[in-house]
Amino acid sequence: MTKLDAILDHVDDQLDASLDRWFDLLRIPSISTDPQYNDECRRAGQWVTDELTGMGFDASLRDTPGHPMVVGHYDGPAGAPHVLFYGHYDVQPAEPLDKWKTPPFEPERVTGDDGIERIYARGANDDKGQLMTFIEASRAWIKTTGGLPFSVTVLCEGEEESGSPSLDPFLTENAAELTREVALVCDTNMWDPDTPAISTRLRGLAHDEVTIIGPRIDLHSGFYGGAAFNAIHVLMKILSDMRDDNGHITIPGFYDGVPELPAETAAQWQGLNFDEEQFLGDIGLKGPAGETGRSVLEMLWSRPTLEVNGIFGGYTSTGTKTVIPSEATAKVSMRLVSKQDPEHVLKVFRKFIEDRLPEGCSVRHGGDADGSPAIEIAEDNPHLKKAAKALADEWGKPAVLMGCGGSIPVVRSFEDILGMQSLLVGFGLPDDALHSPNEKYNLTSFHKGIRSWVRVIGELAR
Repeated sequence: MTKLDAILDHVDDQLDASLDRWFDLLRIPSISTDPQYNDECRRAGQWVTDELTGMGFDASLRDTPGHPMVVGHYDGPAGAPHVLFYGHYDVQPAEPLDKWKTPPFEPERVTGDDGIERIYARGANDDKGQLMTFIEASRAWIKTTGGLPFSVTVLCEGEEESGSPSLDPFLTENAAELTREVALVCDTNMWDPDTPAISTRLRGLAHDEVTIIGPRIDLHSGFYGGAAFNAIHVLMKILSDMRDDNGHITIPGFYDGVPELPAETAAQWQGLNFDEEQFLGDIGLKGPAGETGRSVLEMLWSRPTLEVNGIFGGYTSTGTKTVIPSEATAKVSMRLVSKQDPEHVLKVFRKFIEDRLPEGCSVRHGGDADGSPAIEIAEDNPHLKKAAKALADEWGKPAVLMGCGGSIPVVRSFEDILGMQSLLVGFGLPDDALHSPNEKYNLTSFHKGIRSWVRVIGELAR
């Protein structure tokens, strides 16, 4: 029997004990967004600290202006790689409570009609289940072989669900202690219940608030209608001009830094047999709204977007008020890809508006206009290749190198503050109901997630 086989057998034999520990953490209502749960957040952080200490880590609970950080260090063999693992112990509120089939902080192991075992609890996936897969894999290595084959620093925060206000200052103040070869982040999904995945593309974000100003006051639509510019009409016209009939964004310079998808990547995505009709049908739509000729996966993972998130102006209360509004506002966000520069995108976006203002009208930009660039992990990254091999060995099929339409702020923080790339490996599923009632994590995700990390640890240590 090889060393790896012995560790994997230990994982299988100790699964019930691993579940017990996970359930203990799930019972702590560590809701970071509600001050009445501050003590519970600290209790969860202390629980993680105590677990790491009991495994041989030099672990401590570090105070911040908000909820505390857990930092734990484990020294592997001399000359071995040194990685950072990131997770979070806080969870979302459980409301609406009447929508839960089981109490949100009393984990339930339920076998469905399909024979699949699922664990229901707030935080089952996000992020306590994902966090515990790595902790239990580390425990198995230590129990079976006497130690980990590499050095690892665990960073576990308690404010991810409330925007991580303490994270960036903490990273900045402790950069020397936390900067490692790579960050392991377990906060993502598999492709499907039987297919592992590594997320290699995260879209960036730019956003702005645009207010068109026409007449200096709201006007009587009888006295001025037809002669005076209506700020809502001006805003709507400019916004509609930003996209053509084929879904292409018409702002000059918007696509600067957006490459065509490499043929090899396009072929892999095509081979996933993604059901576009079902994906859109599940949300009540019959066809995609993006650029003509692009697949839905391209639209989600490798193409930028421009979305109007909200519009307001004029009279919106009950009844009728026949005015010509003097102002109209739109909140706009743009998801960015590849080498798009948020500052440049905002600049050309604003220029497009200014170039189309009728004489006498003006524009005001407000809100919290800001942005962050996209992140891409090169497919020839050595850490990625090792993790992909480990996942394929466990699941019996190649890991999908997939994109993520949204952003994971901590990954950007690691890159900007610590100069460190991340490896995004997770075992969640799209139906895990994150942030919703009846959040769950499949037992297979937990069990094989632990086994997967055992293999990844072994590969990264080589």
